[in-house]
Amino acid sequence: MTRSLKERMQELETHLLSPELRISAYHDMPFAIFRYNPEEEFEMRAEIRALTTRLGRQGRQVREVSLVSLMFEALEEVLGGEEGLQGLFRAEEEHGVERAIDTVHRILTEVRPLDEKVFERLIGLDPKNSVGLLTRAGDLFPVFRTSALLENLMGRLDVPIVLFYPGTLEGAVGLRFMAVCEAEHNYRPKIY
Repeated sequence: MTRSLKERMQELETHLLSPELRISAYHDMPFAIFRYNPEEEFEMRAEIRALTTRLGRQGRQVREVSLVSLMFEALEEVLGGEEGLQGLFRAEEEHGVERAIDTVHRILTEVRPLDEKVFERLIGLDPKNSVGLLTRAGDLFPVFRTSALLENLMGRLDVPIVLFYPGTLEGAVGLRFMAVCEAEHNYRPKIY
């Protein structure tokens, strides 16, 4: 039987409030993935706000990191601000969407890697009392898939991190990003 979004969120909250604050079986990868259906995006955002409030009331420091905000920050840094972004949009009209997708993907993986930007936001948090929440991953579609994001942070951060993942579950651990992409079966973190 499939558990509801609220039931899975309650399980996650219980783990995040436990004294050992342990959401993973791997000591070098204290990460979890909270999977939800893409059409539940706005409900999920409300649930995340409520979770953040409840965790904060229990003394947990919560740092929410919007992946789409980091993407636009990286693009502005590399392309030269708002004017550079407008140039990217004009180039898309002239050269096609595939080229624009490739350009943004290259920026987020090679030039100004998204995992580095996440690392910068979460480094220094107390792993005994803090939690990082990675949100708005769906807004990266189709330019960036999150499959490598947590792997690239492995061994670098010891603060518990939850990636809120819009997609569908295929089998026990196969995740289809945005319910469109081919399922990735190499995720090691716990999937809620």
